[in-house]
Amino acid sequence: MVVNDLDGLVAAITGGGSGIGAACARRLAAAGAKVGILDLEPAKAPGLRLETDVRDAASLEGAMRSLAEAYGGIDILVNSAGVSAVGSVEANDDAEWNRVLDVNVTGVARASRAALPYLRRSRTPVIVNLSSIAATAGLVERALYCASKGAVHALTLAMAADLVTEGIRVCCVAPGTVDTPWVARLLARTDDPGAEKARLAARQPTGRLVTADEVAAAVQYLASPYAGATTGMSLAVDGGMSGLRLPSPDPDALPTR
Repeated sequence: MVVNDLDGLVAAITGGGSGIGAACARRLAAAGAKVGILDLEPAKAPGLRLETDVRDAASLEGAMRSLAEAYGGIDILVNSAGVSAVGSVEANDDAEWNRVLDVNVTGVARASRAALPYLRRSRTPVIVNLSSIAATAGLVERALYCASKGAVHALTLAMAADLVTEGIRVCCVAPGTVDTPWVARLLARTDDPGAEKARLAARQPTGRLVTADEVAAAVQYLASPYAGATTGMSLAVDGGMSGLRLPSPDPDALPTR
C-alpha cells in the first residue's frame, strides 16, 4: 500500500469509536484521509466525532451531512458498526433477532443509503462493509450472528451489482476472530477465559488471533483508489481459517474429509 494513498479523501466510519472501527479510523487517517467517526460513543477515536445511532435513519443522515459539510464531501464509507450474539437458533427470542439484524444488517443499509448522495459526487467512491468468517462458515453457538454476517455478505454483492455502473465500488472484509475488547467481553462470560482464548487462537492456522490493525489494513487497501478494479468481493483476514485444512496435531486423529 502507498503510504498516503487516501490523501485528501473523506471517510465515514460507523462503529469507529472502538475495536476494528477505531483501528480503521487510525489507519485511514494515517494514510491521509479526513475521517468522521459515526458512533454512539465516538470520543476515543481520531477525526470528526459524530454521535450517531445506526438504528436511526435521521441520525445517520444528519451525521453524513455534517461530515460532508465539514470536509467537502464523502468518498469512503466503512460500515463497521455491529453487535454480537451467542447461542443456537433457539437460544435468542424474536426481540434479540430484531435487535442484532437491525444493527448488523439494516444498519449497513441505512448508513449506505445516507452516504450515497455524497458518494455519487466523489471521483473515487467506495463502500467497505465488515463481514466475518461467520458469513460462510457454520460456527457453534453463533446462529444469529452467522445469519447477520451472511446477510452482510449477500448485501455487499447485491449493492456492488446495483452501483457498479455508477462507478461506486462495494466490497467487504471477512475477519476471523479478532483480538478486540468485544471478543474480550465474550471471553469474560466463559468459565475459563484464558483457555477459551487459547482455543480460539488454535482454531486459526496461524495459531493466533487476528489483530484489529490487520483488518484495518485490508479496509485501507479496498478503500484506496489503487483497488479501483476491485468490487463485489470479500477479502478474508482470518489467519487462513476459511481456506486451509491442516493436519491434526493428534497423530491418532482421523483426517477430516
